[in-house]
Amino acid sequence: QVQLVESGGGLVQAGGSLRLSCAVSRRDFSINAMAWYRHTPGKQREWVATITSGGSTYYRDFVKGRFTISRDNAKNTVYLQMNNLKPEDTAVYYCNALNFNSGPLLNWGQGTQVTVSS
Repeated sequence: QVQLVESGGGLVQAGGSLRLSCAVSRRDFSINAMAWYRHTPGKQREWVATITSGGSTYYRDFVKGRFTISRDNAKNTVYLQMNNLKPEDTAVYYCNALNFNSGPLLNWGQGTQVTVSS
């Protein structure tokens, strides 16, 4: 069974940085686009960033210039470098493989909590 294991979250002050990691136990990891999402209580889970199998990246406007998504296919891992964090970035962050037509492909992992204090 494919697993997604997110890590790297924590408590940080506004303006600080965190690097999230997502390990994927999927044999064909390199062929899929991967994405990061986040969820705040009372809101729907929202898409944050995507990286394609070819390395093209896409970001929501509210993280452009602050977050960077990357991947290491040899390690079956996708990363999210988050700089200049803001209190509104507080959320549980999840990763998933992404199909551009149908959306997230895999069962969600446990996520990793990011809390940004003001």
